[in-house]
Amino acid sequence: MLVVNAGSSSLKLALVVDGVTRAWRTVAHWAGADDVAPLVSFAARAEGVDAVGHRFVHGGPRFAAPVVLDADSMDYLRSLVPLAPLHQPRGLAGVAAAAAALPATVQVAAFDTAFHTTIAPAAATYAVPAAWTARYGLRRYGFHGLSHAYAARTGAAVAGLDLAATATVTAHLGAGASLAAVAGGRSADTTMGFTPLAGLVMATRSGTVDPGLLLWLLRNSDMGLGEVEDALEHHSGLAGMTGGDGDMQALLVARDGGDSVAAAAIAVYVHRLAREAAAMTVSAGGLQLLVFTGGVGENAAAIRAEAAAALAPMGVELDAQANAEPNPADRVLSPPGSGVAVVRVTAREDLEVARGVEALLAGPPPPVGR
Repeated sequence: MLVVNAGSSSLKLALVVDGVTRAWRTVAHWAGADDVAPLVSFAARAEGVDAVGHRFVHGGPRFAAPVVLDADSMDYLRSLVPLAPLHQPRGLAGVAAAAAALPATVQVAAFDTAFHTTIAPAAATYAVPAAWTARYGLRRYGFHGLSHAYAARTGAAVAGLDLAATATVTAHLGAGASLAAVAGGRSADTTMGFTPLAGLVMATRSGTVDPGLLLWLLRNSDMGLGEVEDALEHHSGLAGMTGGDGDMQALLVARDGGDSVAAAAIAVYVHRLAREAAAMTVSAGGLQLLVFTGGVGENAAAIRAEAAAALAPMGVELDAQANAEPNPADRVLSPPGSGVAVVRVTAREDLEVARGVEALLAGPPPPVGR
């Protein structure tokens, strides 16, 4: 299986055979649908590709599981572009390129939003006029679902726990960041909402802010809607607070060198992370497993340590030596006998996409709507 992950600027390709990634390639700056050369050359590494699995950020309310792509499903995915304007067009471009490179191969989409379709109405519903909700399909969709699903399942296996019986919080911390509450092995809540802008402080995104603050700015500043939107998406978060690019490793180095601005930004980041993790604990029905994944979650030992210290009242603690060691990649970081198992897991969205595609093609077609 060829797994295609078309990001906002990059293209990640993985060749998965029987649940094992045999090869991978990242094209840092991918031109889009007309640039089929990376897919053609990569697919040539295999004797034959049986299916192409695509990661899509948004499946809307219709798709709660992977789906074989046809004209109808593609039209629906195009209709969701306004909900994910940075990522949805790139996912569509990935399908076009893969179809041109491998025209006889089945194309399947897997969705970041699908994992969160199990969130109960109480957690998914916004307290806005019911007419808005009905007319515009307003709800908490949640994102990073492929990563959260893989992290929860793998984290439980590493810790020797039964995921279905374990109250779990997963932390996907990268340039984008979100938490998920997992109860009974299913998503019960998450920090992102109708869009990927809500929740945690991120590299360039603000996370949740008071909507009244935004209304005040639109009424009282000289900024227009487009300028505010661009600032919240691209010039806020860690980048906005420090004037840099929001890279966590660089900020940690700067803080260690005495940079007070970097220190203040990291403090805001950790505070929001711990506060939202406590909220997810309520939604999960407790906290027995905490999983860190994503670029920051996997590689920033200091962030894990500071988040764990803030969550000490929830029973979270780390083994300092285990937390500091980079290998093995998937490992338990909490001391023996701890009430909360803390695990670091390498993000593997490629394997989660492959798993969903294999399940779809091996069994009867799942329902496409909810």
